[in-house]
Amino acid sequence: MSPCSSSSLKIGIVGLGSFGQFLAKTMIKQGHTLRATSRTDYSHICSQLGIQFFSDVVAFVEADNDVILLCTSILSLSQVLSSMPLTRLKRPTLFVDVLSVKEHPRDELLRVLPEESDILCTHPMFGPESGKNGWKDLTFMYDEVRIRDEALCSNFLHIFRSEGCRMLQMSCEEHDKVASKSQFIAHTIGRTLAEMDIKSTPIDTKGFQTLVQLKDTTTRDSFDLYCGLFIHNRFAVQELENLEHALHKVKEMLAQRKSEELDQKKAEC
Repeated sequence: MSPCSSSSLKIGIVGLGSFGQFLAKTMIKQGHTLRATSRTDYSHICSQLGIQFFSDVVAFVEADNDVILLCTSILSLSQVLSSMPLTRLKRPTLFVDVLSVKEHPRDELLRVLPEESDILCTHPMFGPESGKNGWKDLTFMYDEVRIRDEALCSNFLHIFRSEGCRMLQMSCEEHDKVASKSQFIAHTIGRTLAEMDIKSTPIDTKGFQTLVQLKDTTTRDSFDLYCGLFIHNRFAVQELENLEHALHKVKEMLAQRKSEELDQKKAEC
């Protein structure tokens, strides 16, 4: 049976860090055949999970994958793609990325991939912590950037649909606009709170506990991820300026109220 009509896919993962391993476990559970390559030697972990590990990227590219899944960091994507001998692909392949920004990988993939390779840009809005008890009702964003083999694309998307994900089709541009106002701002606030060294106190309010949790959650992610959210999302600069302007405005409002209170006290005297 052809890969397009079969539910089982041959998926090659590029970058087998914690997120790549997290996705791989569910794909293996579903019966897909996985191969992997990474700058770090994950051969031991792969042998435990039942994944064929390739230290040689040429052999990986030639391994006749239905799908090549890019689980690299945002900052390393361009370098990783440039190191892959894409002319050695044996047939049209579906390339999928799972980066937290979307216009950047879309543009890079359109620039370097052979014309016959399909491109699906995705962002699973969950990770090893939030998805540890299953993916049901968790959001999976995707954009079918260049899809000719619709059956293969649908087969890959079924991995997430069958786990109960909320499937959200959205353009890469719209994703980055929204993410700059949500994910990037959340990470910025969390990093700012970390710089302030905020900690739990004996008199925490629920609101403050939420801020401490935000700080802890965002700083568990690498600083490289945060930098990637800024450098490779063209909407992030404006949102950072909006945040700075809002803080300045709040400070002005407080100063104005303090001045009014002082004037009122002087008048009463």
